[in-house]
Amino acid sequence: MIFLSKSATSQISSFKDSILGQVNTITTAVPFLQIAPDSRAGGMGDYGVATSPDANSIHWNPSKLAFIEKSGGFSVSYTPWLRALVNDINLAYVSGYKKLNKDQTFAASLLYFSLGSIDFTDEAATKYYTFSPSEWAFDIAYARKLGESFSGGLALRYIYSNLTGGVTIQNGTVNTHAGTSVAADVSAYYQKEMDVSKKNSVLAFGLNISNIGTKISYTDTKTKDFIPTNFRLGSNLKMELDKYNTISFGFDINKLLVPTPPVYERDSTGNYAYDADGNKIILAGEDPTNISVPQALITSWSDAPGGFEEEMKEFTYSIATEYWYDKQFAIRAGYFHEAATKGNRQYFTIGAGLRYNVFGLDFAYLIPTTQRNPLENTLRFTLLFDFDASKSTDSDDTTE
Repeated sequence: MIFLSKSATSQISSFKDSILGQVNTITTAVPFLQIAPDSRAGGMGDYGVATSPDANSIHWNPSKLAFIEKSGGFSVSYTPWLRALVNDINLAYVSGYKKLNKDQTFAASLLYFSLGSIDFTDEAATKYYTFSPSEWAFDIAYARKLGESFSGGLALRYIYSNLTGGVTIQNGTVNTHAGTSVAADVSAYYQKEMDVSKKNSVLAFGLNISNIGTKISYTDTKTKDFIPTNFRLGSNLKMELDKYNTISFGFDINKLLVPTPPVYERDSTGNYAYDADGNKIILAGEDPTNISVPQALITSWSDAPGGFEEEMKEFTYSIATEYWYDKQFAIRAGYFHEAATKGNRQYFTIGAGLRYNVFGLDFAYLIPTTQRNPLENTLRFTLLFDFDASKSTDSDDTTE
């Protein structure tokens, strides 16, 4: 019995070791929802859950907006995509907010992803259809202070993804259509003023569970895909070095709350093995087709076929720093890390920001350290508009 137990344990351990060495990336529909839409976060390694609130907070953590000091503002962001290969794919983002009173804030945003122009061909490679696929998501959000240092926020999202333009596939037997979904973000934010080394400082924590929503489908079949439900948790420490200089440090961790692909059995030729019902035989992990969205919020924490070690590799990490001079000029840097078997996205980012009266500009640049990245050699920018500064300027003009 002892020999058999040791033998079985050894086989399981060897099997898990082989799984851990395989690429097992989690994929979802509408992955554009995971792209950092603004250049401030883009310059800090895609970090934003606990930074000081701004017009783009609706994407990273809606609850931060309850602590925003301005009465209103909006931002416009533009991100070229795969610019080294094509010039007609881009991500555009517009977001804005309005303080309802000192404790409540309302916000809205539109994220639009254009995938350029695509030619559809038949089996003989003859072009018969040209289409410009696109995806977009419209959000509304509400944030409220629940205490002196704590706030909560909720965002509702409508997602539209048209990738085929209604073309038929599989010799005309399957009709395609635009995919739609509705989702919600649930978030919380905490900030506390304190002294660090005799410097006025603000310590903040942020949590956002985003894209909790219905599965999406592009055909009339029963097959539906998860959208990228994501858990994001982070912290930030901002310190006033003196009257003119401020610096902050922060980090966040992320995890997709969707099923991890299982490991399927293969035959001697390397092809998938099927059971009597025509389903792939699973060696380890869970069948994602039998998991609902509420179930995935719980089971995704422990469903990796490689066990705990693989589960830990599903977390991504961002660390960042931001320096401000006189609240007018900023320099930013960050690093993003993803495990090699889960996508292998690893890169440094740098950024800068300018604030001048009514307007502000943010820039971001990405430097990959492993594989190629769609955003490498690309300058991203965000334009911000401050309602309070605009009112002040109008008042000054009137006085003159």
